[in-house]
Amino acid sequence: MREVTLDVPLAEKWGEGLVAVAEKQNVDIDVRLESVHEGILVSGEASADAVGICGRCLIDITEPVEVEFQELFAYPGEEATDFEVQDDHVDLETLVRDAIVLSLPFQPVCRPDCPGLDPETGERLADHPGTEQSHALDPRWAALAELATDPDTEPGESGQSTQTS
Repeated sequence: MREVTLDVPLAEKWGEGLVAVAEKQNVDIDVRLESVHEGILVSGEASADAVGICGRCLIDITEPVEVEFQELFAYPGEEATDFEVQDDHVDLETLVRDAIVLSLPFQPVCRPDCPGLDPETGERLADHPGTEQSHALDPRWAALAELATDPDTEPGESGQSTQTS
């Protein structure tokens, strides 16, 4: 068994969409390599910083990414496997890249309660905490809204006659 710590700069960006681990960003890898009958069992943890934009308010964000991984690198033989030992070495790049990219959030946010952008003005609602977001009222419910805003209106007095003959 061997334990190895690596600090590797990326040759290319890992990830797509709103967040990714940038090119030349360092990935810290702590890995344990164990010899087993079928090959080499690789277990470890990787960490890096992902950069991107908030999916709600579009500001720049940086968030840590930490993943655990484990894979068996089989000795070359008759059976086809996804990962194989090549000349007494294992290539961790695909394993670590897949683990990190799959852990990146699909819709990252700058904070869990990020209110996003005002749909009419495009301003960040977090910059104006006292401002309440206005909701466009469906015209089909406008008559009910009038009832809710006028406390003197009794049911049946909204212009409708409720006289009985």
